[in-house]
Amino acid sequence: MQLIDGKAISEQIKKEIAARVEEIVANGGKRPHLAAILVGHDGGSETYVAAKVKACEVCGFKSSLIRFEVDVTEEELLSKVDELNRDADVDGFIVQLPLPKHISEQKVIEAIDYRKDVDGFHPINVGRLSIGLPCYVSATPNGILELLKRYQIETQGKKCVILGRSNIVGKPMAALMMRKSYPGDATVTVCHSHSKDLIKECREADILIAAMGQPNFVKADMVKEGAVVIDVGTTRVPDATRKSGFKLTGDVKFDEVSPKCSFITPVPGGVGPMTIVSLMMNTLLAGEKKIYQ
Repeated sequence: MQLIDGKAISEQIKKEIAARVEEIVANGGKRPHLAAILVGHDGGSETYVAAKVKACEVCGFKSSLIRFEVDVTEEELLSKVDELNRDADVDGFIVQLPLPKHISEQKVIEAIDYRKDVDGFHPINVGRLSIGLPCYVSATPNGILELLKRYQIETQGKKCVILGRSNIVGKPMAALMMRKSYPGDATVTVCHSHSKDLIKECREADILIAAMGQPNFVKADMVKEGAVVIDVGTTRVPDATRKSGFKLTGDVKFDEVSPKCSFITPVPGGVGPMTIVSLMMNTLLAGEKKIYQ
């Protein structure tokens, strides 16, 4: 069993990005600029955005954090999105989700200029992904691809089972694993809460990607010997022994499953760090106008 170290890979990629940024600036180019909009004071969102701002510093990007209180109107938020769309200095920006219930997340996502949508959530980017055109790929699936690539994990002709059909992970992951390139060319099955014979499907997987948000859902009897297991789950489970009062728990029962695997991602330290570094990769692409001129 080999542990897939997302933390180490993400640090390596950040160094590669920083070197490229210094090269761009030395040649008289513009330093990439990522902006983030944060509404309210949700603990998880605060943590994610702080990590993104810190990653920008390491990568040599310019970053801007725009804060709104939880009572901001949809109109005010959309006005700020429009302003960022028109700001030539901002290469890419994100609106941190979730948003308060009185604001339509879909309306906000669709208001973002797809050429600056470094989260890869805009329908144009999602549509381009589904037919294999260049686009900004959403961060978590992109991070998983990078891990498969850097660990040289074979995907061609392999059976890949994805647990979960969310727009953020499950659906784009399926499209990416089916594409005619590496990593890809896999035979993909997407399972969800209404799937029959879920254990049977999982047992047949050469590559199992768990993204259901159900702690310890995948047990040893669901995984075949030698499988590659990618755990996307990060649920806060109460733990009185920890200072924070909780521990991050994946969708895979790691101690039970890991002995059967050829490769497995831990939680934390697996997919999580790759999600943030993928956003940095997209921001570099946006800064260099590599996808959309």
